[in-house]
Amino acid sequence: MNTLQQGDIVLFQGDSITDCGRDRNYSASLGHGYPLLVDSLVGMKYPELNVTFLNRGISGNRVVDLNHRWQEDCIDLKPDWVSIYIGINDTWRRYDSGDATSAEDFKAGYRQLLERTKEALDAKLILVEPFVVPVPEDRRAWREDLDPKIHAVRELAVEYGALLVPLDGLFAAASARREAAYWAPDGVHPSPAGHGLIAKAWLDTMGISVN
Repeated sequence: MNTLQQGDIVLFQGDSITDCGRDRNYSASLGHGYPLLVDSLVGMKYPELNVTFLNRGISGNRVVDLNHRWQEDCIDLKPDWVSIYIGINDTWRRYDSGDATSAEDFKAGYRQLLERTKEALDAKLILVEPFVVPVPEDRRAWREDLDPKIHAVRELAVEYGALLVPLDGLFAAASARREAAYWAPDGVHPSPAGHGLIAKAWLDTMGISVN
């Protein structure tokens, strides 16, 4: 492992997949999803590093919501690593409420987050691409909207020298091993196994071995 350093602060940002039931009244709460799994595994394998993991995911958030709270929920926390996992709600709102976010607006808003982070912090970036699997069947239609957003995240990772966690392909591959609903019962929100898949992908991307 050559990424995390002694005393690093790692911030997880995003929507409900990151939020995952965290206690808003307890600033150190990580919820019960992939941020907790990452903290558990890193703390178990590398206790001497004394890494602090923070979770500021909020259910329902889109890129625009992250921008509205970025000062308080990112920059003011002075993290050494910023992990951003956003995008599925920018697609979902088109289909459940007719409130679409174009791929261009999504990318522009995401770029603003990255610019603000680079300007204010000497933090390293991890971008987690959104995913969807076809459960229920109507989720297949979401690909038209989500795929350009996934490509935007990949392009921004290259542009900003960020690490990229390639979740969409990983969930597709996992769904060839066992049915998609096993990994994400509603096509979006991961099961415990799905959160395990995210945590492992995140750690692998960071070059962190917990074997």
